[in-house]
Amino acid sequence: MIKRPLWLAAAPIIFLLLWSGGFGVAKLGLQHAEPLTLLALRYTCVLVLLLPLALIIRPPLPKTKRAWADVAITGFLIQVVYFGLCYIAFKAGVSAGGVAIIVCLQPILVALAAPYTVKEATTRLGWIGLGLGLAGAAIAILSRSSLQAENPWGILLTFGALMGMTGGTLYEKRFGVSQHPITANLIQYATGALFTLPAAYLTEGMIVQWSPEFLLILGYLVIGNSILAISLLLAMIRAGEVARVSALFYLVPALSALFAWPLLGEAMPPLAWAGMALAGLGVALVSKKSRVSNKSGVTAPSDKLNETL
Repeated sequence: MIKRPLWLAAAPIIFLLLWSGGFGVAKLGLQHAEPLTLLALRYTCVLVLLLPLALIIRPPLPKTKRAWADVAITGFLIQVVYFGLCYIAFKAGVSAGGVAIIVCLQPILVALAAPYTVKEATTRLGWIGLGLGLAGAAIAILSRSSLQAENPWGILLTFGALMGMTGGTLYEKRFGVSQHPITANLIQYATGALFTLPAAYLTEGMIVQWSPEFLLILGYLVIGNSILAISLLLAMIRAGEVARVSALFYLVPALSALFAWPLLGEAMPPLAWAGMALAGLGVALVSKKSRVSNKSGVTAPSDKLNETL
């Protein structure tokens, strides 16, 4: 068994903190710019930061047209479909609780599809963990706000966002190969900017209210969410079971609520802490090492490290 590098062992914690904090920070950012305008600006800033690094470091590029396309498709599904539709759903009037509950179905969808798309089976213990994680996430969300009647169009958009993240996760695991982080991010965020910039121009006023607060918000979204968190997510997907990585998303709603407490003044009720603990237990069960049968029928460790960045 290959020993995991230290950075990969710490990746889940770092990813969860960066990703979960981004929801509250993005909500603050939407007070300064419209959804697609904020996304387009975020992606453009990532490219501005990474292009000089790419010229200096000269990282290796994908070797085939198919490899280029695979990186771009993953970027499109996550950066354009997932983030874009989530932000538009908020604009359509869907509550944060409604979006979070729907997106929390992602680990279940990944676990259902993984045996057929990436040949990864989920154990009985894993299914119990997935169920507990979903229940804990729902408790944490419902304890903070009562869900009202939602905009049907917004709900449809949110389900589209769910399909985008699920599809991006499975596609990266099935077709993704190890790429230099700068190379992968450049291709994926160029894809995001290519779609969000015209969409923002056609549908929004593209007005940004600049201020020191907004610069801090944008810095977090660009560096914390767009560069560090996404790089860690893709690395974890390639290095471990896709269902186990997806189960981490069960902790996001509760942790997002925790970050929203100081950022937005949204109090964290006692029941939300119980939901967070239940979701944590579910993730622990899904992440528990097990042995599954590979396609040839030979039992192999399910957490074997195949590739790292």
